[in-house]
Amino acid sequence: MAGLVFPWRADNQFQLLIDGPAFFIDGLAQIERAEQSIDIELYLVSSGNSADRVEAALLAALQRGVRVRCLFDSFGSRQFRTQQRQRWQAAGIELRFYNPLCWTRGLQNFYRDHRKLLLVDQRVAYVGGAGLTDQFWQPDAPTSLWHEVMVRVQGPVVDDWQTLFDDQWDSCIERFFWQQNNSPPQSPHVCLVPLPLANTGKARVAYAASTQHRDIQKSLLRAIHGAHQTVWLATPYFLPTWSVRRALRKAAVRGVDVRLLLTGRHTDLPSVRWAGQRYYPALLRKGVRIFEYQPRFLHLKMVMVDSWVSIGSCNFDHWNLRFNLENNLEVRDSGLLRQVQASFQADFQDSLEVTEALWQQRPLLERVRQRAWGWLDRVMINFLDKRK
Repeated sequence: MAGLVFPWRADNQFQLLIDGPAFFIDGLAQIERAEQSIDIELYLVSSGNSADRVEAALLAALQRGVRVRCLFDSFGSRQFRTQQRQRWQAAGIELRFYNPLCWTRGLQNFYRDHRKLLLVDQRVAYVGGAGLTDQFWQPDAPTSLWHEVMVRVQGPVVDDWQTLFDDQWDSCIERFFWQQNNSPPQSPHVCLVPLPLANTGKARVAYAASTQHRDIQKSLLRAIHGAHQTVWLATPYFLPTWSVRRALRKAAVRGVDVRLLLTGRHTDLPSVRWAGQRYYPALLRKGVRIFEYQPRFLHLKMVMVDSWVSIGSCNFDHWNLRFNLENNLEVRDSGLLRQVQASFQADFQDSLEVTEALWQQRPLLERVRQRAWGWLDRVMINFLDKRK
């Protein structure tokens, strides 16, 4: 699959689903109506109330003769209890785990399947950043602990999502499954699919396969370089590549409204937040506005550049793009654009804007943490670059 670039597809329909109570209930309704197939690909999977609720729906689907396949990352699903795994397999659910941890593999253990995808009957797909854990959804709670978005999509682009899943399902059992079907690495000069002119119903699958295929990053860079009005980017782990940082700075200098929606004090990885904050000063000086979300952990990954939208699993950081399998839905559709814009605006209202003045007032302990973790991240990246 590495090197394949999916085209834009027309006549698709979209719905942005914000937080677990919205997209889990919507997805379960589709699962309960499934007639032929249910395919799920996830990174974070943990036994708990949400997994039990999904299990009940999957087992009921099996009773109707539906084929159920689940592809989980072995590291991200380590909290998925053995008893529950065995129960799923005994019932007839086909389970595969990407890159089981093994000490003899060394750095190859870093290769992870970070994609999030639900496909039902090859007619509807859900794409975004959610996992199957209680942090994303507690069935009896009105709100979720983590702030997340998913997109429900129907139309011709669903066939491409099915192709992506089927390819990974087959290659997962191969010995060198992190090497996508032994395809040659994608050339850095490969041309992207031209952007469609119309802003109604257009969508395409963008994906990443470690360093072999960086379709997501290339699409993002093209969009930012061509931005005229708006670049709004949300990510929980802000460790962008140098090329992305430069593109953001240049856009802000051109007068584009560049805003970053990042996680605040509520985070599952404080060290990553501190490491990423070392990029704040250079961005702020060029006019980039930075917002840190306050109510809870912000886990969504979403970008809006003028009329172009990208939503999915990719954090746009140098770790994701180096080791992970990722998937994003790119869209040109005025209806979804309005939903995404409204979501961003609501989140900006719930965020603390980090200004240059506020940044200079941060306590000494925060300065030490940011410098220490930033230095460690830089050392690790330099080490990995030398191993190429």
